[in-house]
Amino acid sequence: MIYIDNLTKVYGKYLAVNKLNLHVPKGDLFGFVGPNGAGKTTTIRMLCGLLKPTYGLITISGHDIVYSPDQYKKSIGYVPDFFGVYDNLKVKEYMEFYGSIYGIDDRTVAKMTGDLLELVNLKNLEEQYVDTLSRGMKQRLCVARALLHNPDLLIMDEPSSGLDPRARVEMKEVLLNLNSMGKTIIISSHILSDIAEMCNSVGIMNRGCLVTAGRMKDILSIGVDKHHLIINVKSNMDEAISHVKELPEVSINSVMENEIVINCGGSDEEVNKIIMSLMQAGVLIGGFRKEEQNLETLFMQLTSQVPGTVQAPLGMQPGPMAGPVNPGMQPGPMAGPVNPGMQFGPAFGPGNASAQPEPLPELDFLKEKKEQENKPAEEKSFEEQAKEEKSSEAESNTEGGENI
Repeated sequence: MIYIDNLTKVYGKYLAVNKLNLHVPKGDLFGFVGPNGAGKTTTIRMLCGLLKPTYGLITISGHDIVYSPDQYKKSIGYVPDFFGVYDNLKVKEYMEFYGSIYGIDDRTVAKMTGDLLELVNLKNLEEQYVDTLSRGMKQRLCVARALLHNPDLLIMDEPSSGLDPRARVEMKEVLLNLNSMGKTIIISSHILSDIAEMCNSVGIMNRGCLVTAGRMKDILSIGVDKHHLIINVKSNMDEAISHVKELPEVSINSVMENEIVINCGGSDEEVNKIIMSLMQAGVLIGGFRKEEQNLETLFMQLTSQVPGTVQAPLGMQPGPMAGPVNPGMQPGPMAGPVNPGMQFGPAFGPGNASAQPEPLPELDFLKEKKEQENKPAEEKSFEEQAKEEKSSEAESNTEGGENI
């Protein structure tokens, strides 16, 4: 679906994105996280075609922005962190306006508007003015607008930013529903709990480098050689600290007023030995629990390290080269300049307004919902999906006489 190869962006002497390599399979809900200044927004803007890379290649569904810019842009629906709405328009007029930008006829827009508003839980609000909507409703309206031209990929930059808890839950439900219908979605967010709940794959950036990327379950297993054992100490804390320091292959992570956090292997047998040993030493224990690694603890661990020191899962290259790499693709300057005819107006749509999109009498991903629900889940590795998609895209381009 999405292949990014040696993507680099340099501003003067500042390296914003450093040789980023990534593959996102079709149908994934991919979370893109990193601290401020890590290069996430720069990467997303290059992915959307809003910013020209210094060098590197990006393809979506086999289309490259240099050689097939119109097809590339039709493949993307973009919801920025600061969404643009027109307060003096009704919801229906707002959708009609963007439909005209995408070059979709009025009849098709009218039908799709009803379907899309229902999909984002804004049914029967066509006659309501946009300025009367809550922030969460406006954000979901922008999702509906981004889906008007039925893109292969939906990109969202901080979709939950500024939303109250209820609006965040509603947005998560919308995105999970879209993903269940087969939409590929990339989300950039600082809310790690939302990413962990929604996404089946994730990439973590730090200082312009992709530190690691892969399936969520594989990412969470990185570096899990030690677990946190949190012990509530009712009395004799000094003895507890002194005793733990003498235990083999165990270290103290932190000490609070009534708790001591220990780094240990985490097996039930080892935990039992630690607890029994402390009790025999006269330490009164009120309780204990193991803390499993989550995305937040992993994020803090990885972003505190120098890029290039973390081993990525699933056979990906570590450090700044994290992600499956096509050995036949070499880094270097882009093959040509960005098409100067590309225009990006109020909506991220096809630059050539006269080019009519393919007929969309119905949203195909809505039609396929029941089929997707009835299919048994079959999870494949990034590498397996990459091979299948490249083969499929090559056949499609050959049949269509397109050479990318």
